[in-house]
Amino acid sequence: MHVALLSREYPPDVYGGAGVHVEYLARELSKLTQVTVHCWGEPRPGATPPVVAHQPWDALGGSEPYMAALATLSTDLTMAAATGGVTIAHSHTWYANMGGHFAKLIHDIPHVATVHSLEPMRPWKAEQLGGGYRLSSFCERTALEAADAVIAVSAGHRGDIVRSYPAIDPAKIHVILNGIDTDEYRPDPATDVLEQFGIDPARPIVTFVGRITRQKGLTHLLDAARHIDPAAQLVLCAGAPDTPQIAAEIADKATALQAEHGNVIWIADMRPRPELIQILSHTDVFVCPSIYEPLGIVNLEAMACGAAVVASAVGGIPEVVVDDVTGKLVPYEAVSDGTGTPTDPDRFARDFAAAVNSLLGDPETARKMGQAGRARTVQEFSWTTIAHQTLDLYLSLS
Repeated sequence: MHVALLSREYPPDVYGGAGVHVEYLARELSKLTQVTVHCWGEPRPGATPPVVAHQPWDALGGSEPYMAALATLSTDLTMAAATGGVTIAHSHTWYANMGGHFAKLIHDIPHVATVHSLEPMRPWKAEQLGGGYRLSSFCERTALEAADAVIAVSAGHRGDIVRSYPAIDPAKIHVILNGIDTDEYRPDPATDVLEQFGIDPARPIVTFVGRITRQKGLTHLLDAARHIDPAAQLVLCAGAPDTPQIAAEIADKATALQAEHGNVIWIADMRPRPELIQILSHTDVFVCPSIYEPLGIVNLEAMACGAAVVASAVGGIPEVVVDDVTGKLVPYEAVSDGTGTPTDPDRFARDFAAAVNSLLGDPETARKMGQAGRARTVQEFSWTTIAHQTLDLYLSLS
């Protein structure tokens, strides 16, 4: 069997959970069968498994937001053309779903699509893509409804897929969780990275890691931070903003918070993995205020490094963070307009801060939750298991 994994992201160009997923899935699958990765970007000579890099059509210029969606389609075409001779196409995210769909049509091979997020549940992307959001939604719907199998990364996410795309036969939707490499993500006792960024390991540390996007709820965290114990350092590893507007909004809030509250350390660029691991290893409370999260690999990363987690109880997060065992889940109620906006933003902010403060005020409980989180990641989120489950799905379609 020869599997083509299709993805926008792949090392060294990884900015989100989907890229992390494809990186580790490719590594483990290649131990079981032949794998070729098709991704965006520059060539990766000598990569294992082998990588075919794709670039958008050169003639697509212009600065209009929708051009990004058209560029994606041009790359999908080159991916499909390059997958001749493979046994199965496996696409990840809407950026590559149409590549898998086209490969299915022209090469007469099965198409498996892993859903890392759903366009209908991210309406704020219209801010980023303009009319391109309608195109991205069309691509996702067309590819998923025609796929031979659809993979959801959590049970909660499977429910979202069924509700978003009722035309998909539920029997074709399979749950295969995201995973974590607990040999790589493990507590790092060193402090050189902390010193580099001015983080004091002797004082409590509250950490956020994620992109600056509506989905990750960073604006709600900054509201909550006004109520978090000012003795704690708030470390924001936050970069890759969706739009200049949201970047400015978050910058304004962070500046105001620093002036009012102090102790805000904002690391604005995406840092190498070893640096993040060290920061997570010294974190007392990791915070995930997402308003939408199919699973949340970042919570697994924090847990594997021994951090207690406070997270909003949305999507697949409750399948990762066990309330009062590995952290605290904060109830989240959204308005019914599909934007994910909390019905009472002030209450959510205060509830989130209260959960963080409860752990900051009880370091021993936070430490035990961190230990329990580490144990949970080791026992239940192995990439080896995930690769075998994925291969079994492939075999059922061949």
